[in-house]
Amino acid sequence: MIFIKREFDAYLDEMDKITILLPSGSYNGESAFFTLTNQESTYPLEIIDRKTLQNSVKYICKTNTPISIGSKYMILDEHGRKTDLQIGAVIRSEAFDEAFFYEKDDLGALYQKGETTFTLWAPTASAVKIKLLAPKSKEGIFYSLIREEKGIWRITVQGDLEGFHYTYLVCVNLVWREAVDPYAIASTINSEAAVIIDKERINVPKVPMLPFMDATDAIIYELHVRDFSSHPKSGMIHKGKYAAFTEDQIAESDFGITGVSYLQSLGVTHIELLPLNDFGGVDEAEPDKDYNWGYNPLLFNVPEGSYALDANDPYSRILELKNLINTLHHKDLRVIMDVVYNHVYVREDSSFEKIVPGYYFRHDEHGMPSNGTGVGNDIASERKMVRKFILDSIRYWLQEYDVDGFRFDLMGILDVQTMNAVKEAVSIIKPGAIILGEGWELNTPLAADRKAMILNAKKMPGISFFNDMVRDSIKGSTFNLFDRGFALGNTHKTTLLKQSLAGSVQIEPNHKGLFLEPTQSINYIESHDNHTMWDKMAVCNSHEDEETRVKRHRLATSVILLSQGIPFLHAGQEFFRTKGGEENSYKSPDSVNSLDWERKKRYEENVDYVSGLISLRKAHKALRLSTVTEIKKHVLFPFEKGSMLMYHLSDVKQYGKYNHFLIVFHNGTNMENVSLPLSGEWEVLVEGSTAGDSPIRKVNKEIQVPPISTVVLAQY
Repeated sequence: MIFIKREFDAYLDEMDKITILLPSGSYNGESAFFTLTNQESTYPLEIIDRKTLQNSVKYICKTNTPISIGSKYMILDEHGRKTDLQIGAVIRSEAFDEAFFYEKDDLGALYQKGETTFTLWAPTASAVKIKLLAPKSKEGIFYSLIREEKGIWRITVQGDLEGFHYTYLVCVNLVWREAVDPYAIASTINSEAAVIIDKERINVPKVPMLPFMDATDAIIYELHVRDFSSHPKSGMIHKGKYAAFTEDQIAESDFGITGVSYLQSLGVTHIELLPLNDFGGVDEAEPDKDYNWGYNPLLFNVPEGSYALDANDPYSRILELKNLINTLHHKDLRVIMDVVYNHVYVREDSSFEKIVPGYYFRHDEHGMPSNGTGVGNDIASERKMVRKFILDSIRYWLQEYDVDGFRFDLMGILDVQTMNAVKEAVSIIKPGAIILGEGWELNTPLAADRKAMILNAKKMPGISFFNDMVRDSIKGSTFNLFDRGFALGNTHKTTLLKQSLAGSVQIEPNHKGLFLEPTQSINYIESHDNHTMWDKMAVCNSHEDEETRVKRHRLATSVILLSQGIPFLHAGQEFFRTKGGEENSYKSPDSVNSLDWERKKRYEENVDYVSGLISLRKAHKALRLSTVTEIKKHVLFPFEKGSMLMYHLSDVKQYGKYNHFLIVFHNGTNMENVSLPLSGEWEVLVEGSTAGDSPIRKVNKEIQVPPISTVVLAQY
C-alpha cells in the first residue's frame, strides 16, 4: 500500500462538506478554525460539527466556495499546519454522479492509420499520463493527457500506433497508479497492457440469422470452452481452445460424433458459454497448468487468452472467438455469453479502483467495501458511469462479436434500473436476444426493491431468472445433499412442481406466481455450480442401484424439457455428468471438469431419450407457451396421487397437430394403472427410455405407467 505522510487528513465527502481529522497527540486535536486555499485564493471554512474519536478529533466543515474536483487544494488549521484536500466519499454522492456523467461513446482508444485518440474518464485525477510502448521495445514513451469537461482526459498521438502497448498513469490524492484502460478491446498476455489494434483486421463477416423472437423456443446448453474439448478422447485436436469449436469432424471417434456436430444433433438451440472475457486464475503463458471457470474478470471487453492458440498475439484470441461464434451460427446454434459485471477479480488491483478510487464499488455504512458477492467487492451498478460501462460493454459484445444473449452472474447484486436498461439496449441491437441471470438475494447495501433479484422479477419484464423453485422441487435442495425432491422419491414438493410445470406464473387466485410471463423462468436442475445431479444422487440415493438412479435422473430431465418456460441443460447432463463428487470445481483440473465423451457412448440410450424430448418440445408449441394467458387457458392438473402427477395441455390444436397432451410424472417404484380423463385413442410418445415425436403405441381409457418414469400421450 502506498503511504503519504501528512500532518493531518482532510477529505471532500460531499460537494460542499469537508471532513478533517486532527491527531489527538498534537494540540489535543484542537483547532478553532480552518481555511481552504488554492493557487488563487484563500477561503474560510465553517465548522458545523465536531466529534472526539479514539486517536483524533473529527471536524465536519462546510465550504461556500465551489470545489473544482481534480484541482489541487490545501487545508490550513489554526496552528499553521497544512495538508492536501483528498477526494473522499464525495465520489459516492448523487451530486458527483450528476456533475460528471459523460454520455458520449468515445471512451477508449480510437485508432486510425495516421493517429490514435485516447479518451479516459478520471474525474478525481489531478494529472493523467499515457505510457506507450512500441512492439518489442522496452522503453516507454510518455504523454500528458488534457483535462476536458465531465472528468474526461484526452490526447491524440500522431503516427501509426498499431501494435503499441499502452497503460495510463493516474494521479489521485498525490498517489500515481498505473492502470490498463478498462475500455481496452485487446491486450498483451496476462492483461499487463492494452494493445492498439486496427479494427479492420478483426472485421469478420457475420452469419445472417433470423431473429429469435420467442424465448420459450430456446433450449439452453451450458458449456465451458475448455471442458468441451479437453478430454483425451474428445476427438478434437485443439483441446481447450476456441479453435476446437471450428474443427470439421471428418470421421466419428470411438464414441460416435463429438464436438459441434454433437451439439447440433442433440437439438439444443443456444450454447451458453461460461465467461469468455479476460479473467484471472490461469496463466496465459502456461494455460494448461491451472484451470478456472472464468468468474475472475480482469478486462471486460477482451477475450480470454488461455483459450487462444497464441495468447501473445492480440488478434489471435479475437479472431478465433469470432470464428467460434460464426461456426455455431452456421450450424443454427446461437451463443449466450456468461458475463460477470457484479465484481472484479481483486478490487485493489482493478483498473476501476486505480483510475477512480472508491467510485465503482459499493461501500457499507462504515465506508468499507461491501461483499455481497462473497469475493471481496460488489460493483456499484446504480452509479451512472458504472451503468454506462456495463451498457457500453454489452453493446460492444453484441455489435462486434454478434452474440445472441447474456447470462448475468450474480445478477441480484445489480440494480433493476441497470438491468432494464440492458434489456432495452439489447432489444434495439438484436431483437430476440435472451437475457437471463442469477436472481439470488444477496447482502449488498442496495435497497431491496432496487435489487435485480427474482423477488423483483415482475419489475423486469423480458429478463429471465434461474428458477431455484424448479430446481429444488425436482431434485431437492442444492445446499442439503440429503434433501430429495420429487424426482428423487419425495412427494412433499408436488405443489411446487405443479407451479414449475406451469411456468411459475399465476394460474390460481391464491398463488401469486414468481413471474409475469413463462419467458422469465429458466428451468434447470443442475449447472456448473454445486454437485451435478448424478453426484447428488450418489449420496442421497445411495441405497438405490445405478439402474434406479438412471431412471430418477431421466425423470428429472424430462420435467425440465416438458415444463412451460425456458429449459436449461448443463453440458453432459444427458449422459449423467459426474465430477467425482466435487461440489465446487471452479479451479479443479481437467480430470474433474472435462466433458467425458466416453460416458456419452456408455449412456447413449439416455442421450437419445433427451434428444427425443427436445425434438418433441420443438415440434409442438403447446409445450412452450409464451404467455400467462395461454397457460391459464390450456394447462390443467387433473390427477395428483402420491407418487404421480398428471399434467394436461388441453385444446391446443392451434399450436400443432395434437389437440391434447397428457403427461404423467411418476416417482414411485411400482407399476401404476392410470385412467385417462378423455375418451378416445391416445398415441404414446414418451414411455420408459424412449421419447420422440413418433408414436410408440396407442392406448384407450387407461395406461400402465412404469416405475420412476414419464409418460407422454397425445390425442388429435
